Order: sequence, then C-alpha cells, then structure tokens
Amino acid sequence: MSIVVTGAAGLIGSGVVAFLQGHPHLVVVDRLDHPDKNRNLEGKQFQELVAIENLFAWLEGRGSEISAIIHLGACSDTLETNADFLHENNTRYTQRLAEYALKHGIRFIYASSAATYGDGSMGFSDNHALLTTLNPLNLYGQSKHLFDLWAKKEGVLDQIVGLKYFNVFGPNENHKGRMASMVYKMFPLVQKEKVVRLYKSSEPDRFPDGGQCRDFIYVKDAVRMTCDFLQNPRGGIFNIGMGTPTTWNALATAIFEALGQPVNIDYIPMPPDLIKQYQNYTCAEMSKYGQGQKVELNYTIKSAVQDYIRAHLLVDQRW
Repeated sequence: MSIVVTGAAGLIGSGVVAFLQGHPHLVVVDRLDHPDKNRNLEGKQFQELVAIENLFAWLEGRGSEISAIIHLGACSDTLETNADFLHENNTRYTQRLAEYALKHGIRFIYASSAATYGDGSMGFSDNHALLTTLNPLNLYGQSKHLFDLWAKKEGVLDQIVGLKYFNVFGPNENHKGRMASMVYKMFPLVQKEKVVRLYKSSEPDRFPDGGQCRDFIYVKDAVRMTCDFLQNPRGGIFNIGMGTPTTWNALATAIFEALGQPVNIDYIPMPPDLIKQYQNYTCAEMSKYGQGQKVELNYTIKSAVQDYIRAHLLVDQRW
C-alpha cells in the first residue's frame, strides 16, 4: 500500500519523506521549480515522483492501492494577495483530495495552520467548537481556515486529521525565501555582522524589546508528530507546537551560542504597517494532542538551533 506525500520537496514534506525512508511504496508529489527543492529530495528513496498538477489524473483507479495521503502542499506565503488563487490552490484542492480519500477509505492527514488563529485574541485551542470564532489575519490563514470549516460543516472532521503547525524551522527550508524562518535568516547575519536585529516591542507594557513570544518547533519534532498519525486512528484538528513560548531574545541567544559568539542584539523600530498584524504572542495548546499528558519532544529550542546550525547550515547538509 502506498503513502502519498504532497508538498514533498518542502520543509515539512521533505522531512516526512526522510522520516519514512524504508517504506517500499512512497509516492512524492510536488512541483520541482527551485534547485533547493530538488536538493531536498536528493538521495531519498521513493517509488514515484508526481507533478502536483497531475496528481488527480494519477490517482484515477488507484484508490485501493493507497493507505494514506499526507497533504502538505500549499502556497504558504502569508503576504499573498490573490484570494482566488489561494482558494483554488489551498482550499478547493484540499477539498477534492479529502473527498477522494474519504471515498476510498484512505487515511487523510493535511496541513492546516496556526495562522488560522489570527491575532490570538481567541486563544490557541484546537477545540472544534471554537473553529467558527477564529478570524485569520491574512488570506493564507483564511484559505486554511475555510477548509477546516468545510470539513466541520460536512461532518467529516473527525474522519481526517488536520495539523495546525506553529513556527516550524529547520533543515530543508533554503527555498522559502522571505517565508524562511528567522533562524535561517539570522544565521548569515550573525556570521557576517556579529549582530541580530529584533523589532522593538509594540506593547512595551506587556513585552520588553525582544520579549515577544512565538511557539517555535523544530522540524524534526514536527515531522515525527505528523507521522504518528499514520499509526493511530485519532481524527480531528490538532496543534503541532512545543506548547511553550520562546522569546526572540532566547532564540537569538541560542544562535550566538551555537556559533560560539557573544550575544549582540540590536533593537530596531517596527514598521507601522506591520504593527496591525504582528503577533506578540503565540503558544499552542497541546493537551488535546498529548491526551492530557505532557508532550515529549526530542529537542529543546537550544538543542534544536544547535543541531540545525552545526549539522546542517554550517556544512550545507539537507535532512
């Protein structure tokens, strides 16, 4: 039985392919339109490579041959302004793929996003009852949220698995450009200029400069948590994060330490147009994923940044 992975050359997707090495019938789906995406699949073993635009034609007549579809392919640009494109590429495409999987009894795991939580004023709970209260800040988040709402309306949310990834970082994100993680962006600046520049706080009464928080999670943990759903029958929406917030200061400090350099942080004003949509705090509620128990992770922020920089960025090695 085949496992189909869409977005297989992306950050999380190529990590899933790496994690599932040894599976004899791994089908990878993506558009290899960037040399760094090609590199993400180099050396990995899989049965077949399918272009994303050809997937539905390839699926015809294969419903009984597939055990799972892990759908990670999407436009993840939070600055994308073409709503029609995002609806077709992210929302409608996922609907069609979910309908196919449900029709054929195939395990369907898809990427939702923490962007669906908007400014966080409604919290970061993956409770299905709260779905309709969420208000994403950008069109990308809306495109993901619309699918979640569709699945709930159709009564199939508990038959599939939606994963709300928080701030995932790690090897194989070289192709992401402006959407790459801040670890990836800070790394060369620390090497060259010996400094990290962080935005001053827009809410100094709540957060000091650099004290704004994100729920960062290393891709190797996020991938393992994703693939856990291949082995268990649980359904619904689940957060994928550390469940603890990390300040920008702590993240920057981890980068300096990984490179053996003294900490040097410069605080710069936040652009006025960014203040309205800037999240000063995100933190995944992980009790649902952990079924009431503390979620065990393989990496802390410090060890994750160290592994990323020393085992991958410094030596230009993919995962």
